[in-house]
Amino acid sequence: MESFRFLTAGESHGRTLGVTVDGVPAGLPLAAQDVNIDLARRQKGYGRGARQTIEHDEADIVSGVRHGLTLGSPILVLVANKDWENWTTVMQAEPLTDDEAAALLAAVEAGNKRATPVTRVRPGHADLAGSLKYGFNDVRNVLERASARETAARVAAGGVARAFLRQLGIECWSISAEVGGVGLDRANATRSREETDASPLRCPDPVAEAAMMARVDEARSKGDTVGGIFEVAVTGLPIGLGSHVHWDRKLDGALAAAVMSINIVKGVEFGLGFDQTRLFGSAVHDIIDGRDATGHWAHRSNNAGGLTGGITNGMPLVIRGAVKPISTLARPLPSADLITGEHVEKAHYERSDICVVPAAGVVAEAMVMLTLARAIIDKVGGDSMDEIQDSFARYQARLAIPPAGPIAGGPRRRSRAHGLTGTDEAGSGGDD
Repeated sequence: MESFRFLTAGESHGRTLGVTVDGVPAGLPLAAQDVNIDLARRQKGYGRGARQTIEHDEADIVSGVRHGLTLGSPILVLVANKDWENWTTVMQAEPLTDDEAAALLAAVEAGNKRATPVTRVRPGHADLAGSLKYGFNDVRNVLERASARETAARVAAGGVARAFLRQLGIECWSISAEVGGVGLDRANATRSREETDASPLRCPDPVAEAAMMARVDEARSKGDTVGGIFEVAVTGLPIGLGSHVHWDRKLDGALAAAVMSINIVKGVEFGLGFDQTRLFGSAVHDIIDGRDATGHWAHRSNNAGGLTGGITNGMPLVIRGAVKPISTLARPLPSADLITGEHVEKAHYERSDICVVPAAGVVAEAMVMLTLARAIIDKVGGDSMDEIQDSFARYQARLAIPPAGPIAGGPRRRSRAHGLTGTDEAGSGGDD
């Protein structure tokens, strides 16, 4: 069974969002408040829209937990949509009665925008491709699920993963590294993690954040939107999560896919990322200083972002995501009509945000933590927290023990050990 497997359900203006998390070990302390903290963090951020004043996301843990401890069975978490009461007939699951259909038609004729089918597709959104793929004549069937509202369910699942990782001494957080083309200056990143989390854009550089907020204000005044870059960091990871032996076991590949799956993310990088392409190798690769007395392997830098060969190397994991500007603009772009195929001056407009970089960072935390939780159980195994914590501790202890010296020809041969600690030349080379 795959651990920390999850499936979300729900539409943006439907009755509720839900997520089922399967493969969570038994005995994990878990309460709704563990999940609510991140749900609240996701709703914050300078540039968020009016929807966040309507919703007050709270987790309702329906199954998989008893008396504050997980049972090893699937965990179901619901997050209600408070805005549902304004969309009950438009979004109801049951077939419309004749009276309900007539009332809905009357609402359309009266100019009710909620009731009116959507046919003017938005550039940059899933509207056109999704409608054509599934054969819809009303874009609402697409936009309700393609909405980033779905990510609240992901964050709820991520709260379960955070509770698990903390039991193993692993912490994950994010910052806004760039908004609207304004990037932070790490020399000015003076805020603590707590201060950063409480700031308007969750940026540790207060000077850069002020300029970022000005860019959000500029976009607001123009009826436009801005994107940016979030950065997720994870500490406490041991060496050895992931593998180099197959493409689908490389942890960086799994993490990249998880972060790229977030609705608004258009690029992912680790460590120096794309900046590595502009430097010589001598300025990129992290020099290994060796193993200290406690068995810890030290690197002089972390340009690789904590992963080499698809495997964690003991340094902090650093992953960034590029957030495109939101597709729904207060001053809509020209587009076309789904039914007629003809040009329209303005695409559909639905209440939206101006900037979601801080929120996207919280969603990315969830996706990263769920991926890491899966990788840890894949490495150490176990069905209960006691079993996993014991295996995790023993694995870390083994990492601190120096390996036995190699024997020429392998351990089954009687050849003597070569007596060398290694050379800088071996074999005929290769593709690296």
